[in-house]
Amino acid sequence: MENRYILGIESSCDETAASIVKNGCEIVSNVVASQIESHKRFGGVVPEIASRHHVEQVTLVIEEALAQANMKPEDLDAVAVTEGPGLVGALLIGINAAKAFAFANGLPLIGVHHIAGHIYANALMQPMEFPLLALVVSGGHTELVFMKEHGSFELIGETRDDAAGEAYDKVARVLNIQYPGGPHIDRMAHESDEAVKFPRVWLEEDSYDFSFSGLKSAVINYKHNAEQRGIEVNPLHVAKGFQDSVVEVLTAKTLRAARQFNVKQVIAAGGVSANKGLRKSLEETFANEGIPFYVPPLKLCTDNAAMIAAAGTFMFEAGKRSDMAMNGRPGMELVSWHK
Repeated sequence: MENRYILGIESSCDETAASIVKNGCEIVSNVVASQIESHKRFGGVVPEIASRHHVEQVTLVIEEALAQANMKPEDLDAVAVTEGPGLVGALLIGINAAKAFAFANGLPLIGVHHIAGHIYANALMQPMEFPLLALVVSGGHTELVFMKEHGSFELIGETRDDAAGEAYDKVARVLNIQYPGGPHIDRMAHESDEAVKFPRVWLEEDSYDFSFSGLKSAVINYKHNAEQRGIEVNPLHVAKGFQDSVVEVLTAKTLRAARQFNVKQVIAAGGVSANKGLRKSLEETFANEGIPFYVPPLKLCTDNAAMIAAAGTFMFEAGKRSDMAMNGRPGMELVSWHK
């Protein structure tokens, strides 16, 4: 097979990123301009500010990705870009940059689903073996996705309210922890040998769906009740109790689904898969189960463009193309694109 070089562009939230990937599995360059410092003072991502930063950074990260790879536009085979879901203003900046680059250089354009990108971050580390189960955990998504082959996505479980990452950030705000809260809660949980006992939300007996809104409310109620009684709240104990609940439910449902669907591989994807407590729980559980488990390194768990280029490569090989009418799709659903 001749080598394929795909330029990936990602701008769905607060990272402006560009990457060149070879054959869907080898990172040639990977550039990320983060905006965390700009959003910290607001306690979360402000869409208008995110969009302005993307405008300032998008051409720079594309140029840097080409420079790091020592490549020119004519060396590329296609341009892949996040089409959705995400913040519509942020998406549009990446999409319009991708359109302009593709048009100016006569390259095919491929619109990629952001979650497909997170799943295909795993292809950058090792071959994907089918059938497989992907646990997607991020700020906006908590999903179990069953894949029979490349580009085949069957959603078997999703969050009914708050996503796991969203719950982490909300609990962090309750505990007066700086944005982004997830990494801080994870660190605090590991520093504590005591945990507040919070509920585990299982939903119906056979359900693979998730719900973290009640857990978030339980944390808020615990803190308010303690304060009204004049009892000092230990943030470390709260963080550990909250994380224990989230990790137990995510691990147990992923294990049950892996058994039911008889998968050859389990992968984790998304920003929350960088969580050390979750990684350890999943690694130990599937080692005991005898099912291979993989999770990308931390830099490929959070939003990046290498994952978009990886997914875009497999779409390219399947003959998928987008046209210049492509628009940002903030509510884009994950649908199969296999042949």
